[in-house]
Amino acid sequence: MLRQVYRLVSEQKFESAIVSDTAMRDQIIVRPNYLSICHADQRYFNFERESKIMDQKLPMALIHEGMGTVVLSKSKKFNVGDRVAIVPTITTKKDSAYGDNYDLDSKFMSSSTDGLMQEYVIAADKQFVKLTDNIPSEIAAFIEMMTVSCQTISRLNEVIKNKFGVVGIWGDGNVSYMTAAILKVIYPQIKVYVFGHHQSKLDYYSFVDKTYLTSEIPEDMKIDNAIEATGGNGSEYAIRQIIDYINPEGTIALLGVSENEVPINTRMVLQKGLKLIGSSRSSHKDFTDIVDLLSKNENLIDRMKILVNQIIDVDSVDAAVDAFIKDQTSSFGKTVMKWNL
Repeated sequence: MLRQVYRLVSEQKFESAIVSDTAMRDQIIVRPNYLSICHADQRYFNFERESKIMDQKLPMALIHEGMGTVVLSKSKKFNVGDRVAIVPTITTKKDSAYGDNYDLDSKFMSSSTDGLMQEYVIAADKQFVKLTDNIPSEIAAFIEMMTVSCQTISRLNEVIKNKFGVVGIWGDGNVSYMTAAILKVIYPQIKVYVFGHHQSKLDYYSFVDKTYLTSEIPEDMKIDNAIEATGGNGSEYAIRQIIDYINPEGTIALLGVSENEVPINTRMVLQKGLKLIGSSRSSHKDFTDIVDLLSKNENLIDRMKILVNQIIDVDSVDAAVDAFIKDQTSSFGKTVMKWNL
């Protein structure tokens, strides 16, 4: 079949390309319906990555957060009309020693291969997870981002073995909000404290035990484990505070992405016997876990609705550019594109 792929070719410029391919055994064809813009997409859109990296990756279709509808299925797992979340991690290995999201040979949509800005997506059935009827499509658009939080929580628990104690989450943006909301649903009994720079954002965290401005943390504050969910230039400041306030032998899960190297006070890491674990992207299991969690928790769906900042109809390349530009004015929440291209 012939399908159109909308690729970034230069700064803030998309162009359409015609691609010809056919669905094979165990593959399905999905029509993207709702796509969510991520900070990583914005870094490409605005050419904020190194020129060497941009030269290697472009032209490339952006977006790795999205959902769609099955229009053709050669898999017994899906039927035409099924709504699905799209898994952006692509691996061809069957017996890798590593998780799909950590295997260096895996590809990732909108990073090392075309993303979801396509007329149709053709992929193996393992790239999709069926959505339940109660999950709104605009929420399903950024399920991928929720799975990243789920992956971090799972990796943290692998180390601490359910001994969460008081968990501190640094950051008051979308990733922090999702992580806190999911953590409180999976482990409602634990105490979760959120530390952020903006009181207006912290006000959204009514479901956690306590919130603190990072400039007003009590001197006697103690936490047992922590999740760093700031990223960018804020990572250094957040990690420094976490190391200061975490109890000895605590575990720090690093979730925020920074373009620059971040200095860490290794002296105190050693003195306190701290454990640092990295977490990136997610697996198919994280998608099934999140869909199951959302299907059984209307409160979690309601909390995620707060993150739908704007829904923009996109029926042209110019409209896609406009959606990316409008997204840059938002300090909290997600821009969702209703994909009609």
